[in-house]
Amino acid sequence: MKRRLMVPLFWRIFLLIWLAMAVTVVVSNLASRVLLDRERAAIERQLELRDLGLEVSAIQEARGRREAHRFLRAQGDELGLHLMMISAGDDNRLPSAIRSRMESGWYRQKPAIVDVGNGDRLIAWPKMHEEGWLEPRVFRFLEMGLAFILITLACWLIARFVSRPMRHMESTAQAIAGGNTELRVDEHIAARRDEVGQLATAFNAMTDQLCTLLDRQKHLLRDISHDLRTPLARQRIAIELASEGGVEEELMASILRQNERLDTMTGQILTLYRVTEQGGSIAREPLRPVDLLNQVLRDSADYAEHHRVACKLDSMPESTGVAVLGDAGLLQRAFDNILQNALDYTPPGKNVHVALGLSAGWISLTIEDEGPGVAEDILEHLFEPFFRADKSRGGQGWGLGLAIAKDIILAHDGEITAHNSERGGLQVVARLPVFAAD
Repeated sequence: MKRRLMVPLFWRIFLLIWLAMAVTVVVSNLASRVLLDRERAAIERQLELRDLGLEVSAIQEARGRREAHRFLRAQGDELGLHLMMISAGDDNRLPSAIRSRMESGWYRQKPAIVDVGNGDRLIAWPKMHEEGWLEPRVFRFLEMGLAFILITLACWLIARFVSRPMRHMESTAQAIAGGNTELRVDEHIAARRDEVGQLATAFNAMTDQLCTLLDRQKHLLRDISHDLRTPLARQRIAIELASEGGVEEELMASILRQNERLDTMTGQILTLYRVTEQGGSIAREPLRPVDLLNQVLRDSADYAEHHRVACKLDSMPESTGVAVLGDAGLLQRAFDNILQNALDYTPPGKNVHVALGLSAGWISLTIEDEGPGVAEDILEHLFEPFFRADKSRGGQGWGLGLAIAKDIILAHDGEITAHNSERGGLQVVARLPVFAAD
């Protein structure tokens, strides 16, 4: 494949800004030159204006000011100039734009002033449709306005040129993070011959690689789980037959417990795969979280009693009639995993605090243990599959319980967070949007 010439983004921005400034200067100078050339062509006739001024002065003395004025008007129409004869101290008769030009420091903008003696002066300036254009201050404002418009347009184009593909990549990344792994950055952005194009190409390649790895991980978990189910079932049957045959009961009980442990782990892996695969497309029906929570507490009663851990439930009265949309089995599994995690890490004689509350259209389940807590730097990893905070919480799980709970809650459009509580233990809060309330 032929390598295309790459133009770095830095030089693109630099050249665009430089060209904008250059065009501004050139256009401004051209506009100034057009006006000045028109003025110069008329004002350069000043050698003829002196004779004209003397003639006007003679007419004014012989026939009066009115005749002199008529003569000046006729000569002005012929020459394309405004002509005015004024006496000393009579500058107020001149238009304000001309007076300001007479005081201007730029000589070529000044009108022609011819002294004809006796304190009289002949003032001449070019005729234009709009006298305000001759005002130096107005002309400067026009120059500044033109420069401002051009520079603003250039900066807008530059900002759009740079930010638009960035916004597209940001929205694409958010959509991919939300589960739409089919999206990629548009080809016309990836085809750009600068750093933005390289970034888009690298982003697409990275996304392809990550999606491939995620698919392999899902398939691996599914295949391992299915492959384990069959030998585990056969092993259980063999253990039961061996137990009936008179093999040592304590040994068989130990083997059976390990078999159940592996079977439970396999079930959790399959649940994690199912939730990840289906995402938000799981079947839903109206459910009352308080009923699911009560069922989870009843199922965990024996386990909690065996570990000498007490579960204390604190439920707001208004939360009992609240319903959410979801899958009963999955939500019950999520609640059970959170509670089981708290029971596993609560020392004997301590309590697990369970609360159900309602606030601003959300119902929240809070489960807090009185265990050792979790280091702040690993809190964000608690919901990752197979992650275990062994240094602070030495449980016997596989690091799947909270990961499964998170995926289930997210699949139900909810939120789940974890942080250390004031009691020192871990507090997990799961929130679900309310579907209906009594």
